[in-house]
Amino acid sequence: MYAPTARTTASRSRDRMSYDRDAAHAVLDEAYHCALGFTVDGAPRVLPTLHVRVGDTLYLHGSTGSRPLLAARGDGLPVCVTVTLLDGLVYARSQFHHSANYRSVIAHGTARLVTDEAEKTDALTALVEKVGAGRAADSRPPNRRELAETAVLALPLVEVSVRARAGGVADEPADHALPHWAGVVPLRATAGLPEPDDGVAVPVPAYLRPARTPWHEPVPLRGTHVLLEPLDLTHAEELFAATADPEVWRHFGTRQPTDVAALAAIVRGYLAAGHRGEQVPWVQRCAVTGAVVGSTSYYEIDPERRSVTIGYTFLGRPWWRTGINTEAKLLLLDRAFGELGAVRVAWHTDIRNERSQRAIERLGATREGVLRMHRLRPDGSWRDTVQYSMTIDEWPNAQVRLRERLRAQAPVAP
Repeated sequence: MYAPTARTTASRSRDRMSYDRDAAHAVLDEAYHCALGFTVDGAPRVLPTLHVRVGDTLYLHGSTGSRPLLAARGDGLPVCVTVTLLDGLVYARSQFHHSANYRSVIAHGTARLVTDEAEKTDALTALVEKVGAGRAADSRPPNRRELAETAVLALPLVEVSVRARAGGVADEPADHALPHWAGVVPLRATAGLPEPDDGVAVPVPAYLRPARTPWHEPVPLRGTHVLLEPLDLTHAEELFAATADPEVWRHFGTRQPTDVAALAAIVRGYLAAGHRGEQVPWVQRCAVTGAVVGSTSYYEIDPERRSVTIGYTFLGRPWWRTGINTEAKLLLLDRAFGELGAVRVAWHTDIRNERSQRAIERLGATREGVLRMHRLRPDGSWRDTVQYSMTIDEWPNAQVRLRERLRAQAPVAP
């Protein structure tokens, strides 16, 4: 616990105040920005800045030419630092009782300028690690010039208080009969889909991907004919070259991409759906040559009902009937039934796509019926969708048949 002082003792709403060290650390570690308050020439200043906590010291990032950093030389700079996480908006029946749910930390003290090079480097490394565990090793460290241009303030966490509100509406009892909506709208900071810079040729690192259930994790899968690895925007150029044939896109849900940018837009859509937990996309590589040859996905992922659908599959025409598509489905089926505990796997295909229907039937799936006017085709017409499925009871026999088929097909490089 932090000991309260005259500056950290609440004058009102004392029920929202605490001095719990763990609670303060949790807020400081979760938040990504803070406000640094100080006085210059008798006038108040407040600057937004980045921070990181290392033990009981709060490190603040700045420029060597900024006013607070210049003022911190010598005896240090008296500061007040605030960090706030907004958790929700509270809508009351009365305007007076509208409020917010939040967690905040206020720290007072004298900040010193970090001059020790090792401490400064450690603080900057900790700041980089805060945005992604492993990022420091996955990026270039600052050189001497950059270190010289960067300043770090260190504030000992001694005078610290936590103020928080949680819960619902605090209307007056007389207001409960009013015909107005009341309640809480939760607010959460969630990371969006990472957007790579121009020229990036490496996949999105694991620390920037959202936490997933095993059902939503595109784990690499390896076979004799095909390798499945997580789809990434860096695959777009090879995918475009491999699938530049109208027959590949004839019955697909999107028009044939006319350039790499259009193919990248398709990939970006798959990745966005994956970020939302709606799709798990893989890229298909030929196990013989290593070439990118297509893509396939899980979608309609339902761990509660233990079911998943395989689809969004497109494969370059030179690799049709080479065993790649069959083995890709075998790998996905084996993961679904054998690793995830699925009891049902489904497929959807355009009723006009007879080749796809025969391929699904060769997997051992059962035709369940037709979903009429199920989706719009790229040309604006309505598509009737044929639905197939395989159950866990059917999987053992289907698995044996698929493996026998693959053994009869030696890997072939087109």
